[in-house]
Amino acid sequence: MLLSIIEQAVLLLALGWLLSVNVRKGAYHPRLLVLTSGFWFGLIAIVCMLMPFTVAPGVLLDARNGVLFVAGLFAGPVSAALAALLAGLFRVWLGGEGVVPGIINIVLSLLLGLGVRHAVDRGWMQLRLIPVLPAVVALHLAVLGAIGLMMSPELRPQLLHLAWPFLLVMVPLTLILVQILKDAEQRRREQQALRESESRLRAITSALPDLMFVMDEDGRYLEVVASNPDLLYAADGQVVGKTVTELFEQEQAEAFLGFIRRALGSQTGSSLIYQLDTQGGRRTFESLARAMEVPFAHRRAVVILTRDITQRVKNETELRIAAVAFETVQGMLVTDEHNRILRVNQAFTDITGYTPEEVIGHTPAIFSSGQHGPEFYRQMWQSITQRGHWQGEIYNKRKSGHLYPQWLSISAVRDGKGRISHYVASISDITQRKKDAEQINHLAFYDALTGLPNRRLLVERIGQVQAAGHRGGTLGALIFIDLDNFKDINDLWGLPVGDQLLQQAAQRLNKAVRETDTVARLGGDEFVVLLGELSSEPGQAATRLEHLAHKLLSVLEQPYVHESHILRGSASMGLVTLADHSLSADELLQQAELAMYEAKSAGKGKIRFFDPEMQEAVAERLRLEEDIIRGMEAREFCVYFQPQVDHDKGIIGAEALVRWRHPQRGVLAPGAFIRVADEAGLMNRIDSIVLQRACEQIASWSRLPAFADFTVSINVSAAQLYQPGFIDDVLEVIKLTGADPARIKLELTESMLLNDMPKAIERMRILKCHGIRFAIDDFGTGYSSLHYLQQLPLDQLKIDQSFVRVLPEDENSLSIIQAITAMARSLKLEVIAEGVENQAQRDLLHANGCSLYQGYLFSRPEPAEVIERMMGAEERA
Repeated sequence: MLLSIIEQAVLLLALGWLLSVNVRKGAYHPRLLVLTSGFWFGLIAIVCMLMPFTVAPGVLLDARNGVLFVAGLFAGPVSAALAALLAGLFRVWLGGEGVVPGIINIVLSLLLGLGVRHAVDRGWMQLRLIPVLPAVVALHLAVLGAIGLMMSPELRPQLLHLAWPFLLVMVPLTLILVQILKDAEQRRREQQALRESESRLRAITSALPDLMFVMDEDGRYLEVVASNPDLLYAADGQVVGKTVTELFEQEQAEAFLGFIRRALGSQTGSSLIYQLDTQGGRRTFESLARAMEVPFAHRRAVVILTRDITQRVKNETELRIAAVAFETVQGMLVTDEHNRILRVNQAFTDITGYTPEEVIGHTPAIFSSGQHGPEFYRQMWQSITQRGHWQGEIYNKRKSGHLYPQWLSISAVRDGKGRISHYVASISDITQRKKDAEQINHLAFYDALTGLPNRRLLVERIGQVQAAGHRGGTLGALIFIDLDNFKDINDLWGLPVGDQLLQQAAQRLNKAVRETDTVARLGGDEFVVLLGELSSEPGQAATRLEHLAHKLLSVLEQPYVHESHILRGSASMGLVTLADHSLSADELLQQAELAMYEAKSAGKGKIRFFDPEMQEAVAERLRLEEDIIRGMEAREFCVYFQPQVDHDKGIIGAEALVRWRHPQRGVLAPGAFIRVADEAGLMNRIDSIVLQRACEQIASWSRLPAFADFTVSINVSAAQLYQPGFIDDVLEVIKLTGADPARIKLELTESMLLNDMPKAIERMRILKCHGIRFAIDDFGTGYSSLHYLQQLPLDQLKIDQSFVRVLPEDENSLSIIQAITAMARSLKLEVIAEGVENQAQRDLLHANGCSLYQGYLFSRPEPAEVIERMMGAEERA
């Protein structure tokens, strides 16, 4: 019997291990574990029943009760019931007299195990050896008691004899089996909790948009969890087993290794922000590292959680920019969808005077000026609602109560569903801007010195007077005023005095006309008075206009006081009525200006009405000016030559004179165009043409023997002499044409030299060094100093034809000629007389020491071909 008890003890221990294996393996299949546990417990109970020891005939004793007790305690009702069912069926199959006690023991063991399980689940007892020991002892005593009740009295002493060995073996074995399964269940629960923890951790790490690394102290990647592989910075996406020195640049690798070491040496971990080039481009990362409490793969390691903060950095940058932009010089205002103010900036406070505390929570209605009606605001909000934006000028009220103009811009902010969530308004105080605009408008339409309307505003008002006169049948008029000798006042007293005089003149004119009339300043010393509604009759209108003009003359002739000095002035006035409504304002001003110039030509303090002949003369002058320009471009201007002869009537040279071969008017002398060309500033171009053609002809004649000593005189104007490049231009023409400088004689007028005698002397001497000769034309008509005359590098004096023309009758002219020839001899200069038209003049000139002549007596100006023929005929004679 003892051997059977020991066999069942060993069997229980072996099958206890089998049950623990079943618990561990079945942890992965919880539903299947219920069945396998019931099966294994039932099978163990059956095996125990196959190795029993007999207490009495038909009465068997084995370890099934401890197995089924443990089944009820650990496997639960379903598994325990399955085990009890298998054991009960087997016991029935075995048969014998002990079937009923056996079934009772099976049920009793099951119920006692389930009862202890229930007590443990409710917390009434703990699943430990000491608390369970009474239940196990009670179990086995109950089993023995149940068997004893079924035994005959004579056999019961035999049961008592076996009870103590049975209890000494079965109670510890049952407790050992309980401990084995308890440990197995504990390991199962721990493994289950670990699996759940790992699963939860993996789900969390997979759901996070972060990267998680396990790295050792050398910066080697031991484990990587990446929800977005594009954030990995290895070219192939594989980083496990690699070090940061393989993946990062040296500087970044050293920074990352320092980051790991700091984490290993810190209890709170370490953080690092850095940038890397990833497969998805350059990104910014923030890493948090904490040292692992236990080594990983036998090495110190850290867990690093890395987050891609590229967008966050971008958002923060945009927020900083937005914050700076919000604090601009413009006032900013943010409201909610109900138009309640949420935020304002400092510029808003500076503009309105309201602090944030005073306006937050209120609506912008507190700024309302009352200047705009409901329709204005209705249209404004309609634009905001439909277009999302409105801007415009509006008047609002400051905290002080003062109204001011502001430029307001309102934008609607919509949420993801398209609904308006906020309004953002920017305001600018445009008070100064409006003042500046008014000032600019004033500067654009008014004269800065006198405050009078300028030409632009005058033109507009002329149009208004014309339109009003056309509707009402009345005539208006213009008076164009130019102050006489105003330049002399500026030169003598200075510009400030001149400005004061203009201001006084403006005041006098304004006081002398009606408030409905306009006094304007065109610039300089020119004023225009615009008169309206003079009369419906032209004659009566002209009379009133003349009367008012004389009144204005009288006003302007009154003395002007400057300090202790009294300045007097006068004015010239041009008058024109606005009778012709087809004329533009500019045309009417031009007519009045022409009349003014006509008045100025007649003397100071004159009045002239516009005459259509004036405009025709101006138009003729403009047409001639355009024709001159066209003629120069068409090379119609040429050079004629008037011979210069000695006392033997031999031709020694000629004077080059400009002619215009006009296609309709024929050959024109300078008198037909020279004045207009001079006024139009075209003389410099004409002089250049004459110089060019004359030098070309000199070069051509130099190849003819008859012209061996022939010289050509070329006139030089003041515009030409004093221009900056005069010397270079003359030398360049000589170089290009190949003319001999010794054959060139430049003629200067005496009055021309008065402009700047020192500069003229300097330039003449430079050209003199190149062989060019000089003559004074029209000598005797100017006022040159004899001192300067002595310094001039002259070769010839030319007696003006005004003295020659009156010979021989005018003795005064003869005396002047005698003085000129005597002075020329003393200065060793040649003397030539121009304008010689008869023999008596020539003889008288020769008798008084002048042996060179030029005039119609010898020849008119002729083309070069005629001069060549004249030289050839003389040579044959």
